[in-house]
Amino acid sequence: MKTGVLFLHGFTGGMFEVRPFIHYVEERTDWITSVPILPGHDFPVDLSKVSAENWMMEAELALNRLRKETDRIIIVGFSMGGIIALYLALRYKIEKLVLLSAAAKYISPRILLADAAVLLTESVTKSFPPNTFYHLYDYKLRHTPLRAAKEFMRVVKMVEPYYGKITTPVCVVQGKKDGIVPFSTGEHLLRALGSQQKQLIVSENGKHHICYSDDNNEWFAKVYEFMKKESREF
Repeated sequence: MKTGVLFLHGFTGGMFEVRPFIHYVEERTDWITSVPILPGHDFPVDLSKVSAENWMMEAELALNRLRKETDRIIIVGFSMGGIIALYLALRYKIEKLVLLSAAAKYISPRILLADAAVLLTESVTKSFPPNTFYHLYDYKLRHTPLRAAKEFMRVVKMVEPYYGKITTPVCVVQGKKDGIVPFSTGEHLLRALGSQQKQLIVSENGKHHICYSDDNNEWFAKVYEFMKKESREF
């Protein structure tokens, strides 16, 4: 049975936000991975004309491509990508959902930039050239029109009324030091989702960019175990 994993990045972000966990999964499995770049998020950045529907459609197209190659699908969604993952679970049979710092509440661009600056550590710059991570966010956020932020809010508002209808087994990962998405958001999602099989994994030191937390190997292992088990065994 072939497994496919769809990774969805966050608002103004990109694949780099989930890259450490992608590498973790790829090193341990033969699973097929897909990491679509949502419209307006690639260089040159242009979020002025994209809509919530554009982002959802691109994710849906990527999902359908992956479905043709695999037998079971797992979706890993970071931040806004977590909300889009919930949308896809409403429309398709998904084996597992992994929600990383899922942005069920509004993200402040100012706080996002400050959080990105903290990531300028040796562990991050091993993967990215010096200052790349921060300046990538700096550039994108300076070129993020208000309209795009409103479209992000539309994603949240469109999915929120249907949390109770989502029954896919879900694993929520939330950092206690996330200054962008409050820790209580993870707890709220766990209560609101209609899934019978659900769990919350807490990163004690994790900030919003949870894949770069200093305890990431601990929760990577827990999420990986969740992903491996068949739903009926979980």
